Amino acid sequence: MTDTRAPAAEVLADVALRGASLRERLQPAQARLTDPRDRALLTALCNEGARWWLRFDRALDDLLQKPLRQREPVLHALLVLGLVQLEVLHLPAHAAVAATVEATRTLGRGGFAKLANAVLRRWLRERAAFNVRLDLDATTRSAHPRWLVDALVREWPEQADALLAANNAPAPPMLRVNTRRTTRDAALSELAEAGIDALPHPWLRDAVVLDRHADIARLAGFGAGRFSVQDGAAQCAADLLELRDGQRVLDACAAPGGKTGHILERSDVSVLAIERDARRAASIRDNLARLGLRAEVRTGDAGAPDAWWDARPFDRILLDAPCSATGVIRRHPDIKLHRRAGDIATLARGQRRLLDALWPVLAPRGRLVYATCSVLREENQSVVASFLEAHPDARPQACELPAGHSAGGGRQLLPGNDGLDGMYYAVLAKA
Repeated sequence: MTDTRAPAAEVLADVALRGASLRERLQPAQARLTDPRDRALLTALCNEGARWWLRFDRALDDLLQKPLRQREPVLHALLVLGLVQLEVLHLPAHAAVAATVEATRTLGRGGFAKLANAVLRRWLRERAAFNVRLDLDATTRSAHPRWLVDALVREWPEQADALLAANNAPAPPMLRVNTRRTTRDAALSELAEAGIDALPHPWLRDAVVLDRHADIARLAGFGAGRFSVQDGAAQCAADLLELRDGQRVLDACAAPGGKTGHILERSDVSVLAIERDARRAASIRDNLARLGLRAEVRTGDAGAPDAWWDARPFDRILLDAPCSATGVIRRHPDIKLHRRAGDIATLARGQRRLLDALWPVLAPRGRLVYATCSVLREENQSVVASFLEAHPDARPQACELPAGHSAGGGRQLLPGNDGLDGMYYAVLAKA
């Protein structure tokens, strides 16, 4: 097998110390590996390295006499990964230490081989004491930034511990079956033939839950558009829209097009998908082409309809608003490293701007579904409450989902509820 520790350290240093996106940085690194086992290990190292960075980055301050974080960032990331291998992935100690030491040479930092060996072997000797000290602080205990720990404890006091634990547990992979091209039973059979165990989700009619991570994009059924990767929480949107054939639907902030595709799989409707970023708008077109579906995709600001609206009202609008993504940390652990407390108020203002701008393009007796993948009230209930106060012609509708918590007229799914990601939904009808 190829040495995956060295490229994983390069990815993790860019993500944790230079602010890069884990998803965007990981994809090219994965593409350079031909062995599926190497890709799987690289993915696990990078994801768990980001997930537990706030714990083991701090641990290195006690393990090193002179910090390496600034002068040797990749080596610092490699040592974090060494601790992750021992404490999270539970790899055999001798193999994890030896492979990490060898990675210093792959990185051209062989002069640090003895240091790496010494640091990891000291951890193994004193791991109990180190772990006790790390568990004394909320940030290092939970590997979450303190502002987020405080927010979760304040807003979800009874669920906070479970929320933090769910964020630190890898999420079960989920698929959405394209019922225009296959059935869920047929998709389950196809996955079984590929050696992948899967079960239907208990109440989401298009959802399939896999028992382990698999290279889904390399399966024939994915390329042929028979299924897509999409968490079940996101699949709720199509149900809440209450689609009918012949309707005109707007999918605002639509990239990468997962919900756009689901809308079109469900009904014979006319869809306009709006995305502000041209590169991300192209991803919508690519996804729809794979699924054999058609929609009008336009690049534009959903909050400025005068630039793209033709004055014909929409029967349904889905606003999946840009948000803190605090509900999908288990799938995107670098959110813990990149999001800041001060971002939330700015995001909430943007969410309210989008709601205000899109309401006039909704037809009378139309339905708007407001969604975020946040678990924070400032982006969810508070945004909807202020919007309703300012728009007397808006009426909250029952948001009936079998899981989650009632949240100011909407529904809040928390990470792990029925195996789903965290998402907030509110349904608004126009008089």
